[in-house]
Amino acid sequence: MNHFLAIGDLTAAEFNRYLTTAQKLKAEWKRRGNAPRLKNKTLGMIFQKPSLRTRVSFDMAMLHLGGHALYLSPNEIGLGQRESIADVSRVLSRYVDGIMARVFAHAHVTELARYARVPVINGLSDWEHPCQALGDALTMVEHLGKLKGKRVAFFGDGNNVARSLMFACALSGAHFVCASPRGYELDAASLEKAGARAAKTGGSVAAIGDPQSAAQDADVLYADVWASMGQESEAAERAKKFPPYQVNTNLLALAKPTAMVMHCLPAHRGMEITDEVMDGNQSAVFDQAENRMHAQKAILAELMAGGKFVMRNA
Repeated sequence: MNHFLAIGDLTAAEFNRYLTTAQKLKAEWKRRGNAPRLKNKTLGMIFQKPSLRTRVSFDMAMLHLGGHALYLSPNEIGLGQRESIADVSRVLSRYVDGIMARVFAHAHVTELARYARVPVINGLSDWEHPCQALGDALTMVEHLGKLKGKRVAFFGDGNNVARSLMFACALSGAHFVCASPRGYELDAASLEKAGARAAKTGGSVAAIGDPQSAAQDADVLYADVWASMGQESEAAERAKKFPPYQVNTNLLALAKPTAMVMHCLPAHRGMEITDEVMDGNQSAVFDQAENRMHAQKAILAELMAGGKFVMRNA
């Protein structure tokens, strides 16, 4: 059984297959709409955290591919509370053709996958946000032509988004650098693992403290919230440490003139990113938001088309 749980689990060939499929499905959708590859298929969607983009993008991705999406709220599931995660997985596997879970603990999504008879997709966990990274890679390739050899600079917490983006860059031959305050860096094990992947593709990964050095000659400046959902109690302390990592016009001036600005949303404008940068002509933020849908179509089609996924000719 194939699942989509973490970019760090993929080979370069696997990641590039998902990316290529996303490009083809988006082009097909723009031309005449997608073929109903998932006709009569249903995706069960488990949400421990609320979401705008994850909910709507998966809903629309299934609709465009001819299938159905079933939203399951925290009150309906109570993952690991009302009943065990293993039992939830076993039951849902009898009802639906795929499971997407947006959870707090990564262990919850891996346990769902362990007991599932159907593919499981990580819609977000505290360890990785792989759907976001695939959509980000699609956006960067559209704007830059390719990822290989490009410098991608991430500013802020070495969190799930940063980790998935790092592995996407490593598998694509890009040069990734994460600039974070002391105590908020990416973990050493992930850096080592991603570095080994990057060595095979001609890329590199690094974690540094100086945001100006990270921004120098960058092709991409990437911002994210300083305190993620579930970290509200840390927000005041983080607000004291993260202002030097704000993506603003001064930081953007250090990057290449053709550099693009990214943010996975939702954004706290005036904190991790300024209005003039987010709304400026170098911003790809809303292209990113759209591309979540197209990237997720690729994941759904690859995992749920019964091994018979074939792109229609152009």
